[in-house]
Amino acid sequence: MMSEDDEYADEELEAIRRRRYSDLQRSGYEEQRQAEARRQFEAQKQAALKQILTPEARQRLTNIRMVKPEFADQVEVQLIQLAQSGRIKVPITDDQLKEALARLQSQRKEIRIRRA
Repeated sequence: MMSEDDEYADEELEAIRRRRYSDLQRSGYEEQRQAEARRQFEAQKQAALKQILTPEARQRLTNIRMVKPEFADQVEVQLIQLAQSGRIKVPITDDQLKEALARLQSQRKEIRIRRA
């Protein structure tokens, strides 16, 4: 036979389990929502880049993404902002993109560590 303390402990454990399950459901829903928002943003970005870049220029950016994904993201965002503000003429050709990338690379500071 169970004592009142045992019943109370079982009820409390069940309440904790229910709260934990509810928390897990909420966090799962939030993760799904964020993933969907990321997918939508990426789709919009790719649609904009199709209008801004020629196929050859898009391929170059894809190749850069394989080596330097963060740099490719930065370039894509800058290109979209420049195109939306009307500060660049679209579509951007592969040669124009190469020139812009060369300018960006020369502006980036390189940090070198020398060992004595």
